Amino acid sequence: MAISKLSIALLLLGTILLCSSSVKSEEEEEASAVVVLDNSNFTEEVGKHDFIVVEFYAPWCGHCKKLAPEYEKAAQVLSKHNPPIILAKVDGSDKMNKPLVDKFNVKGFPTIKIIKSKGEVEQEYKGPRQSDGIVKYLKTQAGPASIEIKSEEDAKSLVDDKSITIVGVFPEFSGSEFDNFVALAEKLRSEYTFGHTKDAKILPHGSSSVDGPFVRLFKPFDELFSDFQEFEVDGLEKFIEEASMPLVVIFDSDESNRPYILRFFRSPNVKAMFFTSFKSEKLQDYKTELHKAAVEYKSKNISFLLGDPMTSQGAFQFYGLREAWLPLFMIQDKTNRKYLGKNVEPDQISFWVKEYMDGTLTPYKKSQPIPETDDKPVKIVVGDSFSDIVYESGKNGSRLILIRVCNAVLLEFYAPWCGHCKKLDPILEEIAVALQNDENIVIAKMDATLNDAPDEFELSEFPTLYFFSADKKMKVFEGGRTVESITNFIKKHKFPPTAEPETTSETGADIEGVAQPEAETVKDEL
Repeated sequence: MAISKLSIALLLLGTILLCSSSVKSEEEEEASAVVVLDNSNFTEEVGKHDFIVVEFYAPWCGHCKKLAPEYEKAAQVLSKHNPPIILAKVDGSDKMNKPLVDKFNVKGFPTIKIIKSKGEVEQEYKGPRQSDGIVKYLKTQAGPASIEIKSEEDAKSLVDDKSITIVGVFPEFSGSEFDNFVALAEKLRSEYTFGHTKDAKILPHGSSSVDGPFVRLFKPFDELFSDFQEFEVDGLEKFIEEASMPLVVIFDSDESNRPYILRFFRSPNVKAMFFTSFKSEKLQDYKTELHKAAVEYKSKNISFLLGDPMTSQGAFQFYGLREAWLPLFMIQDKTNRKYLGKNVEPDQISFWVKEYMDGTLTPYKKSQPIPETDDKPVKIVVGDSFSDIVYESGKNGSRLILIRVCNAVLLEFYAPWCGHCKKLDPILEEIAVALQNDENIVIAKMDATLNDAPDEFELSEFPTLYFFSADKKMKVFEGGRTVESITNFIKKHKFPPTAEPETTSETGADIEGVAQPEAETVKDEL
């Protein structure tokens, strides 16, 4: 059969386009500066470097997808650093990489690890999640723990108006004070930038009013710097911890505020949180009153936060707050009791905190209405029905009734915005259907953003699963989120020995081959 010139031309054109597409795809793949690692090449690749950064991610993880372009940009810049700083990634959801996930104690995605000394030393990455911040943070982590400042230019490059910088001033770079400072810098380098100098005059804000060696902590808030003269490691660390937190943490879209927000929610202190629109005409009045209250109660271990509800939706949803209550003030004490003030005026803030301190406020208890019917396999628990269903549970057909019988209860605390909770829904449903004829087992769930649980429950991440055996001894379930793992756990523990301790942990089957990555914490949403 004869082939026309047009056909030959089209065939050649198609071949060229196909080859071009293939070459482009390969070039794009090669253009990535992020090194792809897995269990087969991890040890060999890490062994080549004294400093390498590894992200554990999952393809389905929304936070990982958001981080990916920023991580790539940072990798491009850092690949040109002298010496190059290598950024790598491992698919933590791949079963073949389970040994790496276990080794590095990966509990959620993304998790970023800094690995030093050819794999001998590891530390958690605690820096920003935007490319510029990643680059700056890793440059400080790759060099010495504390950088010598020899000139005003050195000081200006190290100290900025966005982050915490700690500088030690010494007559000589030797002796116990200097050694303690460097040791602490090594310990805390993942959280702060450290420097040292012999000349206090070249530092911002000039010389100090104190004599002898001292430490100056620079901060982009409040009085801008604090000086300290003790060099005992524990005392110095406590000074840094206290001085590096704003009197009032600002919860807005500024990336530089993120470290303070995370530390605020991790803190064991009583948390006083005020939410109002940052477009409010009274915003400055609220800031002034909050600052006054923070100064007054600083010694009482109360931390203060001012949040824009548009930016702090994660926290707003986590606590089940409503925009109709704005401006609102909420205090959460160390036992997780909450005290809520709605439509608060600026001059009410200090008075409201005083009432809390005096013990005259009534705790706020969230609860959705008790369902009129609850005939689905997975039962619904709300704040007002918690005791009846969890502590005094019984099954009678499709209804839960208040009688004291020997029933075990598996209870999920979830949040509607939590992707991992949504993934767990069909698994619990399948378990509940399979066990619905067992009169001794109840599978239930509670929306923890709209309902308050009793004080003894710690809910730092979602989903959280608690199990109550027939004698109502409580266990935290930390096993694999699979039908088999959860079902086996229930059957094993529904009638525990009387000598069994009241709380325990259980690690079960793997989650898609990965140990414990499926939980979203409050900080994930922040």
